[in-house]
Amino acid sequence: MIERKFVAQKLKEFQIQEYMASTLAKAGYSHTEIRRTPLGEKVIIYTTRPGLVVGKKGDNIKKLTAYLKKKFKMENPQIEIGDVENPAMDVNYIADRIAFNLERFGSKRFKSIGYKVLQDVIDAGALGAEVVLSGKIPSARARSWRFSAGYLKKSGEIHLCKVKKAIIGVNLKSGTIGIKVSIMTPDIELPDKMLALKEDPVLTPHEKKIEVTVTDAADSVPAVAPTEVTPAPSTQATEKASEPKKRAPRKAKEKKEENVTDKKE
Repeated sequence: MIERKFVAQKLKEFQIQEYMASTLAKAGYSHTEIRRTPLGEKVIIYTTRPGLVVGKKGDNIKKLTAYLKKKFKMENPQIEIGDVENPAMDVNYIADRIAFNLERFGSKRFKSIGYKVLQDVIDAGALGAEVVLSGKIPSARARSWRFSAGYLKKSGEIHLCKVKKAIIGVNLKSGTIGIKVSIMTPDIELPDKMLALKEDPVLTPHEKKIEVTVTDAADSVPAVAPTEVTPAPSTQATEKASEPKKRAPRKAKEKKEENVTDKKE
C-alpha cells in the first residue's frame, strides 16, 4: 500500500530527528531537514555552533554518515550544515539552552535562567513567549513554574498549527525536569488584527479650504482678435497736424479799448 510507504517514511524522518537532537544537544542543535535528490538523500543539520557538529577534520560528520547508513539503511546520505538565522526565535535552541544552563548552574537558579531566556526572546521581536519548568525545583516536591511575556494564543488553529512549541527533559541530581517552550513569532497573522484609520476632521463653513487652481502662463493670456492694418498717413498731413493752431482775435477787448480812448478825448 502507498499509505504505508508514506507512514514509514515519516517515521524514519522522526527517528532521525530524535537521534540528531540527542547526539547534538550541546552543539546548539535546532532541527534537521531531509531532501531527496537523484544522487541520494541530503541531510541538512541546522545549528548555531557548526564547528562542534563537524568536529576535528570532519570526524563527527563521518560518524553520523556511517550511523545513518547502518541504522536507517540510507544508500548515499550527504550531510550538510546550515546556519540558524535568528536563534532567539527557535524553540529547540531555546529549550536546549535552558537545559544546558540547568545542568551547569543547578536548579536553584531556575528563576534567573527562565527570565533571562524569556527577555532575549521578546527582545528578538516575538509577539509572545512562555517557558514552563516542571519537576522537583527547588524543593523535594514536584511543581510547575511558568514564565510568560507578551501575547500568546492558548487555543484555536493558531495555537495548534502556527505557535512554535518544543518539549524536552533534562536529568539532574534531584530528578528529571521537563522544559516546555512556546513562541509566537511576528510573522503570524491574527484573524482579529485590525488597522485603525484616522478620521478626517469636520470643518465648519468658515474653515473650509479654498481650492486654488494653478494654470500655465500661456493658458492665462486671453486670445487677441485679428485687427485690420491701416496705411500710415502722409507727411503733409502730419506736418499740418503738428503746426500749432492760431488763436482768433478777441473783438470784445478791442471795442472796450476804443470806448476808453473816446472818453478820454
